[in-house]
Amino acid sequence: MADKRDYYEVLGLSKSASEEEIKKAYRKQAKKYHPDLHPGDKECEEAMKEVNEAYEILSDPEKKARYDQYGFAGVDPSYGAGAGGFGGAGFGDFDLGDIFGSFFGGGFGGQQQRRNPNAPRQGENLHVNLTISFMEAVHGCTKTVSVNRRETCPECSGSGAAKGTSPETCPDCNGSGSVTTQQRTPFGIMQSRQPCTRCGGKGRIIKEPCKHCNGSGRVSAVKKYEVNIPAGIDDDQSIALRGLGDAGANGGPAGDLIVNISVRRDEVFERDRFDVYVTVPITYAQAVMGADVVVPTVDGKVQYTVPEGTQPGTTFRLRGKGIQYLNGRGRGDQYVKVDVEIPRKLNKEQRKALEAFEQTMKEDNYEQRKGFARRLREMFGDK
Repeated sequence: MADKRDYYEVLGLSKSASEEEIKKAYRKQAKKYHPDLHPGDKECEEAMKEVNEAYEILSDPEKKARYDQYGFAGVDPSYGAGAGGFGGAGFGDFDLGDIFGSFFGGGFGGQQQRRNPNAPRQGENLHVNLTISFMEAVHGCTKTVSVNRRETCPECSGSGAAKGTSPETCPDCNGSGSVTTQQRTPFGIMQSRQPCTRCGGKGRIIKEPCKHCNGSGRVSAVKKYEVNIPAGIDDDQSIALRGLGDAGANGGPAGDLIVNISVRRDEVFERDRFDVYVTVPITYAQAVMGADVVVPTVDGKVQYTVPEGTQPGTTFRLRGKGIQYLNGRGRGDQYVKVDVEIPRKLNKEQRKALEAFEQTMKEDNYEQRKGFARRLREMFGDK
């Protein structure tokens, strides 16, 4: 693990990065190294594993806090096992977890090292990005995603030992994964626990590693899964596929596969939660005299009667024409904004007809102009 890269470096972030920045950086890196874009590329597979691991830690506030304070040792007790645990960081033979535990009654470090290294452990969650169209989000759909996950090795059934053999209990730590040392100090005899150097903190020794998984007990495999996208899902929401993440260790359950949804913008519709907004252009004559106009909705076209004298920017509400709630009970509304389009070019006949029409109009026909003129008179004292 000596060459393990800093998680912030993996995602191209600073330590002050926000949750949103971490999520965006992960998506960027995931798209760059996704197995579908680089089939058979082992380097990209390894890079993707590194990206997933970094995101798994930095997206979890508790794990991120431990990593920021203690580095890799804060999130992986076996890190640095061959170098004396925290000793490599300049803390001598003392175990910070044990020291903190003696003062504060436990806490991080000592508890982590005292746990049974051979106890079942849940596998890591995996994350995959999926982009869908606006209409697919509205009505729901089924998509296939590809993910590189770690599965239990079929050759050794996860033991890590070659067929016909089995792991042996480490004689130095008796399977605990850690050893107790004592040191005399000016304050008395200090006792600390450190990862066992013989077994690397695993509590077991594999003399004949499985050749299929090199003793890890798990192998990498690219898997494809169908994802049922529910109607009404929105941009930046996630779907959890239980048990489809990395296989657990020592018989532990598998992690989950988290599918992060991105919804492409639509050219016609805009969305606000479960409500839909659309702008419909109408002519000057339609606005003045009223008319039946065609309005697009997420379920198809409908006819709507624009009333006489409709003003530019007027918004109408179509109840129940929005997006279905995720729980399937009820729908949002659709809001139709009217945009009155003014003709840019008129021929001579059209201009004469419009001038004749304008001459028949009086101030009472224009409510806004009449009100504006009144306010001007009040402002400047005009009669």
